[in-house]
Amino acid sequence: MLLREDPDGSPPSFGALFHERSLGDYAPYVGRSRLEELLALAEPLAGCRWTHLNSTYVGGGVAEILRSLVPLARALGIDCRWAVIEGHNGFFAVTKKFHNMLQGIEQPLSLDEIFDCYLGTIEENARRLELDADLVVVHDPQPAAIVAQGILPPRALWRCHIDTSAPNPILWRFLLPYINQFAGAIFTMPEFVAPGLRVPVYELSPCIDPLAEKNRPYLRSEALDVLAPLFHAHNVDPERPLVVAISRYDVHKNQSRILQAFLRLRAEGRLSPPPYLIFVGNSATDDPEGMQVYASLVDQVGDDPDVRLWLNVPDNDRVVGALMRLASVFVHVSTREGFGLVVSEALWQGTPVVGSRVGGIVKQVRDGETGFLVDPKNVDEIARRIGDLLADPDRARAMGERGREHVRTHFLLPELLRRYLLLLRHLLGIDPEPPPFRIAPA
Repeated sequence: MLLREDPDGSPPSFGALFHERSLGDYAPYVGRSRLEELLALAEPLAGCRWTHLNSTYVGGGVAEILRSLVPLARALGIDCRWAVIEGHNGFFAVTKKFHNMLQGIEQPLSLDEIFDCYLGTIEENARRLELDADLVVVHDPQPAAIVAQGILPPRALWRCHIDTSAPNPILWRFLLPYINQFAGAIFTMPEFVAPGLRVPVYELSPCIDPLAEKNRPYLRSEALDVLAPLFHAHNVDPERPLVVAISRYDVHKNQSRILQAFLRLRAEGRLSPPPYLIFVGNSATDDPEGMQVYASLVDQVGDDPDVRLWLNVPDNDRVVGALMRLASVFVHVSTREGFGLVVSEALWQGTPVVGSRVGGIVKQVRDGETGFLVDPKNVDEIARRIGDLLADPDRARAMGERGREHVRTHFLLPELLRRYLLLLRHLLGIDPEPPPFRIAPA
């Protein structure tokens, strides 16, 4: 039986799925000249059909981006659509292994998993999906093999959101013939481009939507009102400093070491009042390992009075935005990370970040300017940098302000749409020269 997002087997309605977007709403954040540029780029693309295919409507950064990107593209007159691949539990267990192995974790993988669970599910989806479009963007490994089913248009791109700088060589060799059937591939960083690609490669950074509920600017009083029920239910004193970590519960997100670093810092006894550590995460239909990681962390925390573990909190977007606004320090020290949208989200709220020197985090955290970069396996260094920010609120505040401007310049949604428009224009022959972010010609 195939799993779907809604119990009745239908995809979410347009209104439930998407944030309504008007181009003019972005003017306060990116300026009118940028919006005029978008309008000019989109004009010859009116009516163009552009489809995205990924593995879930809810949970994870890809779904969050598409919830805002699709309606914004439609506001420019582009027929932008979003389809999701369906699969049973076995399929998502296998593709989670793909995800881990592409990020360098060794895991067993059987022929039955590849041919029955993975390729069998791809064939089932090929019989139901209609992907006739001017451009299709296929996101990540879950639907990658759909390219061999003959249902994609000639202009189809594979978008990899994963850190594939050191992938498992066997799995990469399995996926490579599929990837090389696309018209091109998109990576977040040049360092993620693994060997053997024979198609054009482009660099696009993910971006956040400043109009999303969690990214709107919160006053401290507003944030306190939003969080008051949770703080009351979980006995959190809002006058004490908050160290916050928000992400999926995942082995790569390194929550266990964040906990170790916090406990080490607390044991020093130099901070008064002592801070809280608050973890927040959601489950996702395409990530069956998440609950295992969460359960393990619950065991490690026990009844510690200064640590909170929250899962699938109600009114999630407002809670996350408010929590990022109130946080003294945001911590995101993944061992592998394609980009880490939560880093930009925290910086956008003016909160400095302790981030790992890994993947796309280094694009967002400028060491010593918008936060600190650390070795994700060095618990002492993580603890020291959290302590540095807690001990010097003025410095932390200045870092957060610089971080907000860094995000405004580089990582807001209109910039992502601008790059996609340039790519569309090139692939459709409007602009003969490739865009400047093409990093590897075929």
